[in-house]
Amino acid sequence: MEPIRIVWGTAAAPTKMASYDAALAAGNVHNYNLVSVSSVIPAGVTVEAVGEAPDLGPAGGRLTVVEACATVPPGASDDAVAGLGWARDPNGPGLFYEASGTDRTDVREALESGLTAGRALREWSFDEPVYRVVDAPPDPESYTTAVVLAVYGDSDPIV
Repeated sequence: MEPIRIVWGTAAAPTKMASYDAALAAGNVHNYNLVSVSSVIPAGVTVEAVGEAPDLGPAGGRLTVVEACATVPPGASDDAVAGLGWARDPNGPGLFYEASGTDRTDVREALESGLTAGRALREWSFDEPVYRVVDAPPDPESYTTAVVLAVYGDSDPIV
């Protein structure tokens, strides 16, 4: 079974969408059609923080992800900050929580609060949570984006 890979990237570009695309390129997931899921980690799957994804299949394939994304406009005074947190039952499933904003501390606190609430809803045992928070300083002339994604396995054909 393929692992869930945690990838991340930051970038600046002349439009909001170009900045997002470039941040995805930094994590090597820009050539896929991303499909967001709600955040449950299936039992028996490993989670690996890799930064940049390996080749996950042909361009245009469907890639299942949990995504945190933040973009700030040109000349913003705050960073773009995105983060994922996750916790696992050592013998079963787990949870991802995503958060984004313009303050690293606020994003981290949102991840901690979300995971605490999510764990309280389930009768699972959980290991200590793990966090990946990425911030990108604003560019004076471009949109700036930070992304963190949990990528579920390889891509699938979309058609």
